[in-house]
Amino acid sequence: MDCLFCKIIAGEIPSTKVYEDDKVYAFNDINPAAPVHILIIPKVHIASAAEVTAENADIVGHIFEVAAKLAKEKGLDNGYRIVTNCGDDAGQSVHHLHFHLIGGRFLGLKMVED
Repeated sequence: MDCLFCKIIAGEIPSTKVYEDDKVYAFNDINPAAPVHILIIPKVHIASAAEVTAENADIVGHIFEVAAKLAKEKGLDNGYRIVTNCGDDAGQSVHHLHFHLIGGRFLGLKMVED
């Protein structure tokens, strides 16, 4: 498979690991949008949120558990954002389900830029 995130999980491409367990891998974004910008990805390849099913939905719940744990560890007590893009029109550049945990500064009130 020619998936960037699958290669990161396999150790073929280096990353700055923040967290790992049997289900997910989390690492610092190489182009951070805020002081804390961590990508949390399932170890099983799911192309996007559009491919979440009853059979694999438990991984999304686990990702949110990990996000809450990491946010607490990183001191994001004033808030943070969790974002996933689904498809090309939403700006999904890597077609492997991933969630951005973003915080450490005021992120603004708009969800998208004009």
